[in-house]
Amino acid sequence: MTADLSLARAQLLTDKVVLVSGGTQGLGAQIVRTAAAAGARVAFSGRNAEKGKRLADEFTECPVRFIESDLSDPQGATDSVTATVAEFGRIDCLVNAAGTTSRGTLLDTTPELFEQHVAVNLRARFFTMAAAVRDMTDRGAPGTIVNIITMSAHGGQPYLAPYVASKAGLIGLTRNAAHAHRWDRIRINGLNIGWTETEGEAQVQKRFHGADDSWIEEANGSVPMGKLGQPDETADFVVFLLSDRSGVVTGSVIDWDQTIPGAYD
Repeated sequence: MTADLSLARAQLLTDKVVLVSGGTQGLGAQIVRTAAAAGARVAFSGRNAEKGKRLADEFTECPVRFIESDLSDPQGATDSVTATVAEFGRIDCLVNAAGTTSRGTLLDTTPELFEQHVAVNLRARFFTMAAAVRDMTDRGAPGTIVNIITMSAHGGQPYLAPYVASKAGLIGLTRNAAHAHRWDRIRINGLNIGWTETEGEAQVQKRFHGADDSWIEEANGSVPMGKLGQPDETADFVVFLLSDRSGVVTGSVIDWDQTIPGAYD
């Protein structure tokens, strides 16, 4: 039975072309690995050429390509899709995983910081989606898109004001685009991820919260399941949403966490 399940998982994205925007580290990088293992041809974008090349070099027997791109520039976001189509001939699936989580409250956020969050967390997603949907509709082909969002979009912490504003906007965009293109058979869903153990989160904890190397043990002890969210588990679900096995679902924004919005002790 285990072998059969593993085989089914490995075939979820056979021959699909997947672009992971913001795929050089953390959850994005894990989605690249999981999509490739599921049989996809994968492109992934990001600004860090060193990290991008290092990740691409992990793959010696399957087609995985790094596209250097500044996603805060709308043209860079569009060009990442154009480069994917040039490399593989089309795009079937898009994962928008790029994001920034710099701190800022309603009172101390500068216009520049606000613009940075909107540029990466919302505007880049808008234009990668637009370019991907354009390729799909031009070919009359179905497709799938998954936007990585955040549990903080429900309200979030006071020090995440610009982050929350940009991510809440992404929820609306996800639903709007899903509705607009449902008759094109393009399914678009979002995933509100909670506190997740990544190298990026480690950097945030140390930079903004004075954490030391023991932060993960303390964090694990503070949550109901005894561990933070794990990138490989989230990536498995993203691949499922990209695949035909997720059926007809579109326009859904799914909470992927161990806290329950609106519930109180």
